[in-house]
Amino acid sequence: MTDAPLIVTLLLDEPTQARFEAERRALFPAGRTAVGAHVTLFHALPATLRDDVEHVLGAAADREAMAVRVEEVRSLGRGAAYRLACPPLVELHAGWQDRWREHLTRQDAQPLALHVTVQNKVGADEARATVERLRSGFEPWEARGVALELWRYDGGPWTHLRRCDLRT
Repeated sequence: MTDAPLIVTLLLDEPTQARFEAERRALFPAGRTAVGAHVTLFHALPATLRDDVEHVLGAAADREAMAVRVEEVRSLGRGAAYRLACPPLVELHAGWQDRWREHLTRQDAQPLALHVTVQNKVGADEARATVERLRSGFEPWEARGVALELWRYDGGPWTHLRRCDLRT
């Protein structure tokens, strides 16, 4: 068993996921991303929690797929992201934070700021131009959160451990 940290993500519906994947491939500098587009819920849970995390995600999978509002394009300074809103997921996440509080990193203990990063690690001018281009004609839309996924961080690419589909 490895002691590599665990990552929990939300998988979006296929059309939304495909859009974010395409933008990420086009906008990230070559060789600067090891994973595809994702909505991170927890960045670094201890490996010792794996059984409990799998149990909690499995129990949550009994829920309906969640409406996720893609609200705006935001600047990351050296990149761009889409800000998302999903009140039921924020509430669920807060309960998980309470459950794992003593094990959380500073980042994972923060209130959940749902987003999908489509560009990062570029110069400020390039990032500003990307944000302006993405904002041009942007219309908010409703996506669906369709699954919770568990990953292991292996120093670059992530290893997929489990997918828990939400009811559709």
